[in-house]
Amino acid sequence: MKTYLFVNPLSGHYSAQKFQHILDQLCEHSVIPEIFQVRTPTEIYACCTTINKEPDPHLVIVAGGDGTINAVVNGLMPGTATLAVLPFGTSNVLAAEIGITSIDDALERIAAGRTRSLSVGVIELEGRSLRFVLMAGIGLDGAVVRDVAPQAKRFLHQGAYALSAAKNALTWDDTCFDLNTPEGAARCHTAIICNASRYGGNFVLAPESTPFAPGLAAVCITGNRRSSYLSSALELFRGRSVTNKNLLHVRSSFYEVSARRPIQIDGDFVGYGPAHVSEQIDFAQIIV
Repeated sequence: MKTYLFVNPLSGHYSAQKFQHILDQLCEHSVIPEIFQVRTPTEIYACCTTINKEPDPHLVIVAGGDGTINAVVNGLMPGTATLAVLPFGTSNVLAAEIGITSIDDALERIAAGRTRSLSVGVIELEGRSLRFVLMAGIGLDGAVVRDVAPQAKRFLHQGAYALSAAKNALTWDDTCFDLNTPEGAARCHTAIICNASRYGGNFVLAPESTPFAPGLAAVCITGNRRSSYLSSALELFRGRSVTNKNLLHVRSSFYEVSARRPIQIDGDFVGYGPAHVSEQIDFAQIIV
């Protein structure tokens, strides 16, 4: 199987020494990848266009964060690749979802070659269709990601999101919106539509969700006050998100947002609603 390796040198935990270690370890297992050094989604999409021309199945290793993985997933054709993750990013939520604890652990998993089917979410907004592996955040969650400065993210890591959250707390917007499903509607201030159980790292927000099986769960913050978010954050840190009275859990295969609200997917701001969210089952195989 031909192997491609995407590496993002702007990822939060990238270093040349770590990357050379990866290449050395892959070589020991007779894996000699074609290397794509990428910094932007545009560069990633161009590389994926080259990969998509290959007629045979291929292994695509992504050394980067969740945003780099998202861009690769959006660039590849469905059903053509086996994906593997090397956690170089700020939060590495997908790596945590798989159970990867380190670069060396990820390399051992690549050598073992065990895979599972990966399903993804699909969001349609502003005339575009985009895939997400982890979550789509609508409302305040999208605004916080929108307002993170790239340099702050690189040097402060998760602290950059805390700064953006503080900024949004000062310019508070209490507007709510309806999250519509075939089963009914929920009034939300923020909605996080989850394809995975974790959020922001190792915090379990939607324990019933997994990217290895069909189904999307929405976690809605129904209160529109700052105190509602403080309470929700404390309960998330304590592992009690399911019992939090400010959180409404909804499960559906289709969601609609009719309001103009900021939206992020997999930790990157992508635009504003209205939007539709659905799922794409068995998008690829992924090494676990």
